[in-house]
Amino acid sequence: MTPRTARRVHGEGEDGPHRERWLVSYADFITLMFAFFVVMYATSTVNEGKYRVVSDALFSAFRHTTPVTRVEPVANLVPQPLPLLRPRPPKAPANGAPAVNEQRLRNLAGLISEMLKPLVQTGQVRLAQTEKGLAVEINASVLFAPAQAVLQPDSVVALTTVAQTLATVDNPIDVEGHSDVVPIGTVLYPSNWELSSARASSVVRLFIDTGVAPERLVAVGYAATRPVDSNDTVEGRARNRRVTLFIRAEPGGR
Repeated sequence: MTPRTARRVHGEGEDGPHRERWLVSYADFITLMFAFFVVMYATSTVNEGKYRVVSDALFSAFRHTTPVTRVEPVANLVPQPLPLLRPRPPKAPANGAPAVNEQRLRNLAGLISEMLKPLVQTGQVRLAQTEKGLAVEINASVLFAPAQAVLQPDSVVALTTVAQTLATVDNPIDVEGHSDVVPIGTVLYPSNWELSSARASSVVRLFIDTGVAPERLVAVGYAATRPVDSNDTVEGRARNRRVTLFIRAEPGGR
């Protein structure tokens, strides 16, 4: 009996030793499936403690509150609506602000009145205080020669003293030039508009040179459009030719 015949007698064919090879593949498949489910289970398991810490931190950041120290079950973590953003109205001034501004203007009026006392006594300088500010009206004859916009030496001394005081506060100042209705027609000033504007600008330049911040100042010429007296009399026209320093009640820039 040949070896091949013997194998057939014992039930072994030519491929007998390889008939059970499917068990190896099956075992490998089972092993891979086990590993797959182990990985799936591991990735599906949430670290509940870390999840709660992150959730609390996120809710605290969006709600602008301090972090919650008490841990709630994950099922109770319900997103809260964000607060509505509403524009804030501008802050109203403090109740005492108007009174403080008014007192400041009173102090300024007292100082300026004392500095220009001789002119105040003769009526060439007038002071008037309103809710909007302090008006210091200076007759043009004190400051300028007729039909001129160059400050006279005596007026420079007086205005410099006033400017030094105004440099210590931060109220905006309007420097207004005014004239009467009598026409003017010179090479430098074709009309009262140019003359009144030039006079206001001369005062502003002196104030800046004395230390008043330029952003606080405005120079404007009104010509004869805002009289304070009648232009039918010599006295009235003289009163209308003036420069007015209007010191606004509200401190700060424009």
